[in-house]
Amino acid sequence: MENKNQIKKKSGFSGSIGFVLAAAGSAVGVGNIWRFPYLAAKDGGGLFILVYIILALTVGFALLTTDIAIGRKTGKSAIEAYSSVCKKWKFVGVLTYIVPALILTYYSVIGGWITKYMVNYLTLQGEGSAADGYFKSFISSYASPIVFTLIFLAITSFIVYLGVEKGIEKFSKLVMPGLFIMIIGISIFSLTLSYETSDGTVRTGLQGAAIYFIPNFKGLTLSRFLEILLDATGQLFYSLSVSMGIMITFGSYVKKDVDLNKSVNQIEFFDTLCAVLAGLMIVPAVYVFSGLEGMQAGTSLMFVSLPKVFAEMGFAGEIVGFVFFFMVFLAALTSCVSIMEAVVANSMSLFKSERKKTSLVVAVVSAVAAVVVCLGYNMLYFNITLPNGTEAQILDVVDYISNSILMTFISLFTCIFVGWKVKPEWVIEEVELGGVKFRRKTIYKFIIKYIAPIMMTVLFIKAIV
Repeated sequence: MENKNQIKKKSGFSGSIGFVLAAAGSAVGVGNIWRFPYLAAKDGGGLFILVYIILALTVGFALLTTDIAIGRKTGKSAIEAYSSVCKKWKFVGVLTYIVPALILTYYSVIGGWITKYMVNYLTLQGEGSAADGYFKSFISSYASPIVFTLIFLAITSFIVYLGVEKGIEKFSKLVMPGLFIMIIGISIFSLTLSYETSDGTVRTGLQGAAIYFIPNFKGLTLSRFLEILLDATGQLFYSLSVSMGIMITFGSYVKKDVDLNKSVNQIEFFDTLCAVLAGLMIVPAVYVFSGLEGMQAGTSLMFVSLPKVFAEMGFAGEIVGFVFFFMVFLAALTSCVSIMEAVVANSMSLFKSERKKTSLVVAVVSAVAAVVVCLGYNMLYFNITLPNGTEAQILDVVDYISNSILMTFISLFTCIFVGWKVKPEWVIEEVELGGVKFRRKTIYKFIIKYIAPIMMTVLFIKAIV
């Protein structure tokens, strides 16, 4: 069995490009392509985008910088990073172990759904995906969701099994450039669409883009704004992969000569750009063929409304549908790889085990948990109302606990830890290694000490009340 030092020597990114692409791969996933568009459609279009961008440039930047700096400064996985500085703060590290473990259980299920739709369009059976009730029938069936979930999880596990440089970094370098090109291409295509309804009304992609980008303040109240703020913050956690131990883990693999300030800026830019473009891919297209009603499909926007859009295109829709779901599949895979890597890295530290054995054990446990989530739509079905008013099954409950509660809680205590326990200079020192200029240093201090803790407290209360 390898000891910690041997394991550490085997793990690491080859350089700045590998790290940024892997981190961007973690950021640009289902959270961006699946979650961002339906939240934007639900929360006033441009209003949600405006709130999200402001959060990304302030709180998101502070949390992302903090996570990566903690990882590189301590050189440890998330579960050990906090306790290595102060043993009393070990509980935060434990929570960052629990969160990705929870997310992995249902993220792989969503990855399985995406895989199924990709295969449908690959085999020219995409039109059937647009049939009324198809998605509900698929996820509530006993065998099919489990099979595709296990396929998706097996691919994820294999990449993590290969390690950091040979697996995660190599895969990210191969996938991310192509993924970004596909996102831009489909976004442009979405804007060129038009459709004439039975009453002669013509809807265009540009009109859909206007609905997506122009802020809608109609009926806005303080309570409603806090809901949008909570949605945008939850999306921020997903998009930037902060407050779940992933960026701490990736940070521990980064060499000391890498410019962290530059890397954070690049990750932040690519994530925000891809999130906005993801909405530009989906919202205008859905508006063109389904109108405003189609945009209200919520979490099923990608699995219900979009297949109907592709069906309206005839045979061309089969091709566009495959390209789209193949792109989403790759995005989901890069994110799921980073989530599993965080769980594996923490488990290696916790149990002092080597990568290959740990990867296999995590894969098996995650597979069992994912099957339970799949059964939540049939054998283990229940329906409860969450504090935010939404109806929920197992997947929704786990998402709500991890995203709205635990990640907000982790962010709050991370801000207190850095802002008041070890002081912001502890992180700033790491960012400025090698003479790097940290241009947003003053803003960072203010956000991590005051703005972020207050905001996380309000959002935590809002999430549980």
